[in-house]
Formats: sequence, C-alpha cells, structure tokens
Amino acid sequence: MAKKQKSIKTNAIRILESEKIPHEMRSYDIEDGHNDGQSVAHKTNESPEHVYKTLVAMAGKTERFVFILPVTAELDLKKAAKAAQCKKIEMLPMKELTKETGYVRGGCSPVGMKKDFPTFIDRQAEVLEYLLVSAGKIGLQMKVAPKDLAYITKAEFADLIKN
Repeated sequence: MAKKQKSIKTNAIRILESEKIPHEMRSYDIEDGHNDGQSVAHKTNESPEHVYKTLVAMAGKTERFVFILPVTAELDLKKAAKAAQCKKIEMLPMKELTKETGYVRGGCSPVGMKKDFPTFIDRQAEVLEYLLVSAGKIGLQMKVAPKDLAYITKAEFADLIKN
C-alpha cells in the first residue's frame, strides 16, 4: 500500500485559505544553507524590499509582540516599544521562539502562531502591492497584499526600522 504524500500546507496557509485571502506560494531551495532574507529574495526572484521577516520581541516576562519588516532593515527597539506602547522591548531569546510561536527560526510566519500576539508591520509595506513572508516552514514563502496580511494578523502599520 502506497504511503499518502503529506501536504505542504502549514497553519499559515490553511488560515489564508479558510479566510479566502488571495495569496501565492513560493518555495526555494534550502540545501545550501543560505536562508537569510537577502538569499530568500534572490532565490524567489524578488527584490529585497518585497521580502519581509517576522521578528518576535518581548516586554517583561509575559508580553510578546510580532514585528514584520523588510529583510534589509533592522528593528529599532525604541520605535517598536513606542508602537507597542511599552517602556522597553527586547528580542525574544531564540531558544524560546518555537515554544512561544510554534515556528522555528527561518520559518516563523506572522500568520498561525500558537497565540495571537499584537502585531506591527513596518509602514513601508503600506505602499507595496504585495510582500513575501514566511509561510511557516523554512523554504516556503507566501506572497500576500500588505492590507490582507494586516487584516489576518490584526496588525497595525508603524514606523519600526532603524534609519
């Protein structure tokens, strides 16, 4: 009896489909180990300004926040704290990422995390027709309109990156 092939649908993809959010899947080769944002942009034939990364930060011991910004940019923690209305924000330790989100580093999607965390998308995305974010698995990206991503993640647009 032949084994049934597993679908590559992740939680993120299932959520977009169930909400009828228009999207397109993009996969890329991960064998060479180059899975940083610039490499993902190159491998998916996209300009880096369309490829976004998902970062998880914390305020205190219990508050978690998600920040979505261009792969070429660096999160400004003071701007992030202002957007989240917190005194201070710091990056979530990498060892806690999977426990908190259900995703691994390099495959962390802003859609379909274990919990709904307050989410912020860098303001630059508002003028884009689309952006690519992780679909919840290393090697898999989803192309989606920024307004649709904001809708599905209940995100706000904010100034987040270091100048």
